[in-house]
Amino acid sequence: MTLFPGMFTGVLSESMLKRAQEAGALRVELVDFREYATDRHRTVDDAPYGGGAGMLLKPDPIFAAMDDLRARVGQGSPPEERVILLSPSGRRFTQAVAEEYAKSQRLILLCGHYEGFDDRVRQGLATEELSLGDFVLTGGEIAAMAVIDAVARLLPGVLGNVASAEDESHTSGLLEYPQFTRPAEFRGMRVPATLLSGHHQNIEIWRRKHALYRTWKYRPDLLRNARLSERDREWLQGFAAGDFSGIDVW
Repeated sequence: MTLFPGMFTGVLSESMLKRAQEAGALRVELVDFREYATDRHRTVDDAPYGGGAGMLLKPDPIFAAMDDLRARVGQGSPPEERVILLSPSGRRFTQAVAEEYAKSQRLILLCGHYEGFDDRVRQGLATEELSLGDFVLTGGEIAAMAVIDAVARLLPGVLGNVASAEDESHTSGLLEYPQFTRPAEFRGMRVPATLLSGHHQNIEIWRRKHALYRTWKYRPDLLRNARLSERDREWLQGFAAGDFSGIDVW
């Protein structure tokens, strides 16, 4: 639900999201709640009670849009249907949340604008609030696009290779290991010898160790919740002690 459905045109009509819709794995409906405003100017915002800067989105057009949507497609119950208010005060969107959402039959994303929503939208419609991160966007549309993309790629049949989703950054709680393709040497930079060896066990060890190293170096906060083996912990202790044996550093 958005005041600016045109913002989604390019995102939904290209690449993976286009293929997902064509394959029937994903259906996206854009609801412009300005169409549910009842005055001749189609007013969707008003000044906040008590004063303050900016304008707030009025509750009545949004509730009317939701009533119409549910009259057409029916109302589900959680967790089959989730009404997600995109808001800086919501819980942080992570890969784990995307996996959770991918199990639902319907997500309704409420995109705010201006100074946000009349709080009765949160009280009367939203089942939860979601934030993309600790920064401010002009509206919820870009956040909604990110949610759609992250969730859609987890749906069965959307990605050609299921392992692609399983191996990526954040799925295991770690950043992804470095990857290379042909040519083996480019402008003096060579692909690590281990990856050229054809020795699958050594390659898996190399990938795991480099994923740990990247996470330790760039996003150590992720290690608190990552699924770590005893060997992982030994490697991390080695990094902390300055032992980078087996690590290709560029």
